[in-house]
Amino acid sequence: MNYDRILIRYGEISTKGRNRNKFISLLKASIQRVLRDYPNAAVEADRDRMYVLLNGEDGEEIAVKLKRVFGIQSFSLAVKTDRNVDEMKSAALKLFSRIYEQGKTFKITAKRGDKTFQLNTDEINHEFGGYLLKNIPGLKVNVKNPDINLQIEVRKEAVYLSCENIRGAGGLPVASSGKAMLMLSGGIDSPVAGYLAMKKGVDIEAVHFHSPPFTSERARQKVIDLSEKLAGVSGAITLHIVPFTEIQQLIQKQIPENYTMTTTRRLMLRITDELRRKQGGLAIVTGESLGQVASQTLESMFTINEVTDTPILRPLISMDKTEIMSIAHSIDTHDISIRPYEDCCTVFVPAAPKTKPRREKVQRYESFIDFEPYIQKAVNDTQLLIIKPGFGNEAEEIDELF
Repeated sequence: MNYDRILIRYGEISTKGRNRNKFISLLKASIQRVLRDYPNAAVEADRDRMYVLLNGEDGEEIAVKLKRVFGIQSFSLAVKTDRNVDEMKSAALKLFSRIYEQGKTFKITAKRGDKTFQLNTDEINHEFGGYLLKNIPGLKVNVKNPDINLQIEVRKEAVYLSCENIRGAGGLPVASSGKAMLMLSGGIDSPVAGYLAMKKGVDIEAVHFHSPPFTSERARQKVIDLSEKLAGVSGAITLHIVPFTEIQQLIQKQIPENYTMTTTRRLMLRITDELRRKQGGLAIVTGESLGQVASQTLESMFTINEVTDTPILRPLISMDKTEIMSIAHSIDTHDISIRPYEDCCTVFVPAAPKTKPRREKVQRYESFIDFEPYIQKAVNDTQLLIIKPGFGNEAEEIDELF
């Protein structure tokens, strides 16, 4: 039996009011993006639901891709039949038998969009329930909490049957909540933070700080590979690679050792904020998890955040490392993140970084250095790459950033 279409349920989009159509249009665009390899498939949408019309394409292959599309609460593969009861029964039995396992319970949920159909909803429920019970030995009914809910929708042009609700990624369509800059290291946390921000509709541009020769080209490539994984969600990711060697060497020379990490993070934040301003972003996303390292205590965040009034989004703030790693495995970034190529933060980490840095102290240490020219130089020399899924090492470089 070939599936005819996929019924998509909106989830959080359904809570939207007058601007719901905007979210629906963005979701439709996201779905069309994952259907690029399926030229015969088409998408139809209205205010309450969306359909992928398969037109002979492989519904089960497409279903795998739809699981990763943000904005979809759940979806069902459906078959289409004529409005002939015997044909409907035959299709229902074949569809049901594909997923039925011994001991599972069921119910029928009928929806009669065309009131001229010969059976009303109660009669459809009774007729088809009895037919399945007769043809599947041991099958039992459970109307309150069934294992399988066979849904029969009668419309003027045809009848549609489905019986498996597949969980979607949830959230909001990508780019529905504005743009933010993701501070992307080569570690486990920041790609997960970017993924979760994207789940809430944030359009991500990544910023990575590169300090050659102290950090290698392999470390740089690791970040490109992580960006490619995130690009699989949105279609493309803009990656800003900031040259940071000169600034880090200056910090090591001029700032007391136990405050170098604090100043490093402050300058990273200032540079990211400058890139955000030039790119029209509204926030900065970080992979910080409270108390995980010295720069992620409340005292450190209080001191580091002083350099900007831009909103800082921290999707991982209350998560344990095991929770973060679990998500990293699920989005296929974990094995990339643990490649043994260090980023600039780990290379220059002091032996005893300050866990409770004081603002007045770091302000005094930094007052002896005019960092502004170095910040502007780093921004101007930033390399911009457009990362797309499947590109591997062939990221598209943009010569002029601004």
